[in-house]
Amino acid sequence: MERAYHKWFSTSLQRSMELLVFGNKGLPVVFFPTRSAHFYDLENWRIIEAMRDKIEGGYLQVFCVDSIDCESFYSSSPPPDRIRRHIQYEKYIIQEVIPFIKRQNTHPQLGVAGCSLGSYHAVNIALKHPTLFHKVLGMSGRYDLTKPLPFFADLMNGYFDDNVYFNMPNQYVPGITDSQLIRQISQIDITIVIGREDAFLADNQQLSDALNKINVPHKLFVWEEEAHRPRYWREMVKIYL
Repeated sequence: MERAYHKWFSTSLQRSMELLVFGNKGLPVVFFPTRSAHFYDLENWRIIEAMRDKIEGGYLQVFCVDSIDCESFYSSSPPPDRIRRHIQYEKYIIQEVIPFIKRQNTHPQLGVAGCSLGSYHAVNIALKHPTLFHKVLGMSGRYDLTKPLPFFADLMNGYFDDNVYFNMPNQYVPGITDSQLIRQISQIDITIVIGREDAFLADNQQLSDALNKINVPHKLFVWEEEAHRPRYWREMVKIYL
């Protein structure tokens, strides 16, 4: 399997960022790691290995990006700075990573995927930029980081502004009324997967209900058990990506 390492200084983030690329053709997929994890963790957890046949067969090219969650949602900075840092990270993906992908791969479509908090990143960026993405896979995700859950805090500590609102899918999706935006989102192949015993099950069902409310086709799959571990994600990418 072809594997390439890349690093450059991000003007959006004002720091160096790294990523790994697996494969050389097929549908390019931006793959976000889990909470505070790194660009190499998907390889270490054998999630990339689970996609070997699709990568070597030329069906997928996977771009494993790094996380800066410790500088945004999981930092000790004031909440307004946390959400602004997240927006800078999104800018890095949109203005730096995607142009890099397009220089590497002429495929007309683009996918995005993630596990756990990476699922939040994947789903949020696809819904906010529906003309850029054609497929999104969210596995074991949480789509409102401000809603406290057992063992999971409000990552904004009660702070709220427009930046927070427009980066929490379970908050902004029910309020989407623009027909053109709804048509654009409807063109995305949206798949959400969650475990029946996962703490985020209700959160996923809420997102599904919100998408149904605005008539956006999507697929929600509920697996048995918690299904919030690499061994489950290895199986999910085989089926859904």
